[in-house]
Amino acid sequence: MTRAPRRDLLAGLTVAIVALPLALGFGVASGLGAEAGLATAVVAGALAAVFGGSNLQVSGPTGAMTVVLVPIVAEYGPGGVLTVGLMAGGLLIVLALLRAGRSMRYVPAPVVEGFTFGIACVIALQQIPNALGVAAPEGDKVLVVAWRAVEEFMIAPNWTAVAIAVGVAGLMLAGARLRPGVPFSVVAVAAATLAAQVFRLDGATPIGALPAGLPAPSLGFLDLSAVGSLLAPAVAVAALAALESLLSATVADGMTTGQKHDPDRELFGQGIANLAAPLFGGVPATAAIARTAVNVRTGAGSRLAALTHAGVLAVIVFAAAPLVSRIPLAALAGVLLATAVRMVEVGALRAMARATRSDAVVLVLTAVATLVLDLVLAVVIGLAVAGALALRAVAAEARVDRVDPYDDSVPELPGSATYGRSATGRTNSPTYGTEGGGRERTDATGQIVAYRIEGPLFFAGAHRSLLELGEISGVRVVILRMCRVTTVDATGALALKDTVHRLNGRGIVVLASGIRPGQRRALESVGALELLRREGREYATASEAYGGARERLATVGVGPARDGREASVASAAEEAAR
Repeated sequence: MTRAPRRDLLAGLTVAIVALPLALGFGVASGLGAEAGLATAVVAGALAAVFGGSNLQVSGPTGAMTVVLVPIVAEYGPGGVLTVGLMAGGLLIVLALLRAGRSMRYVPAPVVEGFTFGIACVIALQQIPNALGVAAPEGDKVLVVAWRAVEEFMIAPNWTAVAIAVGVAGLMLAGARLRPGVPFSVVAVAAATLAAQVFRLDGATPIGALPAGLPAPSLGFLDLSAVGSLLAPAVAVAALAALESLLSATVADGMTTGQKHDPDRELFGQGIANLAAPLFGGVPATAAIARTAVNVRTGAGSRLAALTHAGVLAVIVFAAAPLVSRIPLAALAGVLLATAVRMVEVGALRAMARATRSDAVVLVLTAVATLVLDLVLAVVIGLAVAGALALRAVAAEARVDRVDPYDDSVPELPGSATYGRSATGRTNSPTYGTEGGGRERTDATGQIVAYRIEGPLFFAGAHRSLLELGEISGVRVVILRMCRVTTVDATGALALKDTVHRLNGRGIVVLASGIRPGQRRALESVGALELLRREGREYATASEAYGGARERLATVGVGPARDGREASVASAAEEAAR
């Protein structure tokens, strides 16, 4: 339990004041009305506070979720949205039981920043109709709806609505800079409502009548025949709720010391909240980063703060519904426009764009996909592109270097060159290095060479790395030093096996050293290890492999090779065939 209940109560009251206009605005924006937003903030906010995995998290309706819900309302109606919320709650509980919460740590920062920026743009565009004082045009694409709203405004301008929206947004943004501790969203909305009532502004359309209390819980909206068609939207809602909630919890952890959330319990708490909210007419909920940040900054230390936030909103629902119903829609549009602007961290976007070209590509692509496609697909695209670029970068680290054939203490010859593709990307021919004093560090006949394979040997670059190694000629024995191979998959193992086959086919014996235990399974599964083990061709160290190569040459009496073929003794050909 909290050690500072007064601080938690004060923090909860502050968050409730901030959350009230947001809950109303997101409820209206979702298409289910302001009462749905309030029900979500009260029911989901309380249950997520009790069952969630963070002591500081504040949950309720959010702008990101609204973006997903608008097309669902257009296609399936309010009942479809409630059913989707119920199904999403069940899916979140399943994810929690599967312990999927820890996967959030693998989402790259450019994906998160691009996703957030895209959401901010969508939220702002969604508010254009109410900010211009026109009825929301039909359409499921936010860009199309916003453009049609502008066209309608040009036909019959409503400057009153524009003035209210701009005034509320301006006051919130300016106030946040001058006095961050003051809840200017409530001040601005109250001032706009008072002005609309005193001056009887015709262009200030109010929210409309609200019920004085929460409705009784009911499953009357549930249509079992529509469950199949609603599965895909439910998966999208569950994915978004998981992503935003875990991201918000991570942000909250970073703002405090000694607080750490449980990601799987957080998913479970959000699942319970989304199972319950539709029963009271609420929209799907998720943790809210903005409200959570306010909670932390005002001194919250336990779950009591989030519970207080839900309790205060419940009192407002029961006691102040007539006053809330008079708030102009344009004022709520101004609140959400300011919220969208404040969601954009210009410094973070600039840092991501300047970090690397790959980060900039992922950031822009995720943001654009969020704006023109849908949120979950945007995250999937961002993750896929980030993964592909990361694989490309890792694959570029793979290299094959000409090294000392027998001395473990000297990793690479001073005069050696990369055989294959070097770190600079140039393709080089092999050269022989020399030891101080001029002695050539090869065998007496010049028929033993060694190459160190370094980095990952996997599908993204194995063939490129080993391609030119398989074209070696003019030598009798090749030693592959594999102590610096970081990973091997089936594709890499097959590429290595093919390289050994090609060298053997030209009469060149291939020896290997330094194969790590964790890499043997992949090599053995495709038969590459069997090739290297044949006739004892695998060694623990490079010096042992060199000794084995000298013994083989001495045993078969190999002389200098021409064009990669035996030049002297018939028994050497038999050795090559093996």
